[in-house]
Amino acid sequence: MKVAILSSFYPLRGGISQFNASLLEGLGKCSDTRAYSFSRQYPDFLFPGKTQYVTPEDEATPVQAQALLDTVNPFTWIRTAREIRAWKPDLLVMKYWMSWFAPSLGYVARHAGCKSVVVLDNVIPHEAHWFDKPLTRYFLKGCTGFVSMSESVRQDLLSLRPDAPNILLPHPLYAHFGPRLPREQAAESLGIDPARKTLLFFGLIREYKGLDILLEAFRNLPEDYQLVIAGEPYGSFDKYQRIIDSLPSRDRVFVFPDYIRDARVKVFFSAADLAVLPYRSATQSGISSIAYHFDVPMVVTDVGGLKGTIGERGTGIVADQPSPEAIRKEILRYFADPSLKESCLRAIGKEKERLGWDTFSRNLLDFAATL
Repeated sequence: MKVAILSSFYPLRGGISQFNASLLEGLGKCSDTRAYSFSRQYPDFLFPGKTQYVTPEDEATPVQAQALLDTVNPFTWIRTAREIRAWKPDLLVMKYWMSWFAPSLGYVARHAGCKSVVVLDNVIPHEAHWFDKPLTRYFLKGCTGFVSMSESVRQDLLSLRPDAPNILLPHPLYAHFGPRLPREQAAESLGIDPARKTLLFFGLIREYKGLDILLEAFRNLPEDYQLVIAGEPYGSFDKYQRIIDSLPSRDRVFVFPDYIRDARVKVFFSAADLAVLPYRSATQSGISSIAYHFDVPMVVTDVGGLKGTIGERGTGIVADQPSPEAIRKEILRYFADPSLKESCLRAIGKEKERLGWDTFSRNLLDFAATL
């Protein structure tokens, strides 16, 4: 089988590109694959981060991909569809996470000359706009089948296209960050106290991810707790800095407000006792896949697919709402009961056996064969 993958690839940075690189490798073990990427993913004025591209410090693994699709230039949509069609693939795989991509990817899906399967991160964005649903409907109608990685995303898909052929496949684990480091070594590298209980907020800092909720939850935690915040702010960090400055415990909050390159990810998770995902909204989270890899349990909120993919699997505990009081209660409960850690680690071990890229890739291709 010949499989074309159209999405973000190196030298574009971030979790989407990392996912696609792992998927390309997994599909490549059982099919003939070819990667196609964006020549321009977003115009600079729409991108809230520092850069869309890897830097020498990122130490990212190169991926061979043809950078063809400019989301702003319809002439490149025509060229991309023509290039894919000329290769004569049996299947086109795409990833979808926001409506900005609906026009360009929707055009290619309709003109690639083969059936298409879309891996859905989101159907309805966390920070929604009036145009999201009509654009997404256009995209969905042009595709053949869909892979959802949480039940909440599947329900969003069916709300916009009730007849959509679909399958639910959980997010595979990221395993390219290397092995876990000794805790003391990781703590020394970050300049934090290895004797304190260490909470980790990791990933891009956006409003819906609720960092402000976690900071308020941290306000009244005992002195043997510390908080590490690691990730690039999408927008101003001032709001969060004002909360940090108001904390009596601000000397126990450590902020690393930059994109965390792959080689440094293991340092943060190796130093952490507990990852906290205080999200206001969510579908699934790629952060949980990293936490699994490093055997770090989680506290998450009862939003989107987090309860089903983490709480019901036993790999973390669920706060009943995204509030400082609920988050603080579950953090304290986790550390007060050693058996919670033991049960979370056992569940994480089972998930690590179940959530491999080879399994995900085979299941995707098996699903595609039914379309």
